[in-house]
Amino acid sequence: MMIDIFPHIIPEKYKEYLYKKLPGGFFGSKWIDTIPTLTNLEARFRIMDQHPGLVQVLTMGNPPLEKVLKPKDAAEVCIVANDSLSELVEKYPERFVAAVASLPLNDIDASLKEIDRVVNDLRFRGIQIHSPLDNKPLDSPEFLPIYQKMSEYNLPIWIHPLRDMSQPDYDSEDSSKYLIFSTIGWPFETTKAMVRLVFSGVFDKCPNLKIITHHGGGMLPFYAARMTGFYEHNEMRLGLHHNLREKPMFYFRKFYADTAIYNSIAGLTCCKAFFGAEHVLFGTDMPYDSQLGYRQVREVIEAIEAMEISEAEKKLIFEDNARRLLRLPV
Repeated sequence: MMIDIFPHIIPEKYKEYLYKKLPGGFFGSKWIDTIPTLTNLEARFRIMDQHPGLVQVLTMGNPPLEKVLKPKDAAEVCIVANDSLSELVEKYPERFVAAVASLPLNDIDASLKEIDRVVNDLRFRGIQIHSPLDNKPLDSPEFLPIYQKMSEYNLPIWIHPLRDMSQPDYDSEDSSKYLIFSTIGWPFETTKAMVRLVFSGVFDKCPNLKIITHHGGGMLPFYAARMTGFYEHNEMRLGLHHNLREKPMFYFRKFYADTAIYNSIAGLTCCKAFFGAEHVLFGTDMPYDSQLGYRQVREVIEAIEAMEISEAEKKLIFEDNARRLLRLPV
């Protein structure tokens, strides 16, 4: 079995409800309307059928509800979103083995309540948050109850980076150019979030916390040695991690990473070398590619198969890690 832990979907029921709340559109609405694989199950199944044994853990596509809705509306729409995912898992268990919850994260109390509901009543296997979260860093104290709750449930948090074209690459400009905001900006946002979570001591406060990062762990695997050397060089002057129980890299290796970097065998090898095979999970980012999902699924599978690692390690990446982390049936 190949368990894709980071494909995206927009259920039709949820889409209709969201569009009624946001009749003027939102960032990401053009993708929903031009990528049929996001909403059309038959289109999705045609891709999955090309890869025997492929199943999915459903994560909701953009937008983050706290970014586009006021707290009350976000809480209301969130329930529809999660119920829609739950219905798909229940109706197509041979396709979708689990779902990941969206939260109204501009209302922490409502988010905590929804976590309890989706875990206990809907049997969801984790939550998805974005970084930045409601335009704030992930180590903002107000989000600590979210981490504590998920640590208690022993279920992971999916982090999806967030940056759009309105955020310029240079202060002298008005917007990002050449898709820099996503091609480079998203891995940077992921890495930035990881650094903030580590040095703020979140893992010491929530020792059972498990976090899945998108796009191969951002920039961290490639720059880990530089980061280690740089932090050690500056520790004497700045005391960057005096408040931590362990060295920074101990915490960075607690993160999990998916494989959603297309067909980069070298990138995946770097990712596995840093996190270890036990912390890398098969994920495709389907269907955001030039072939509406066909390309990412095919290329990620081919890249993992081509890695110079043991068959046992490939099985960890494709299946076993997801089963263990999400506590899926064996």
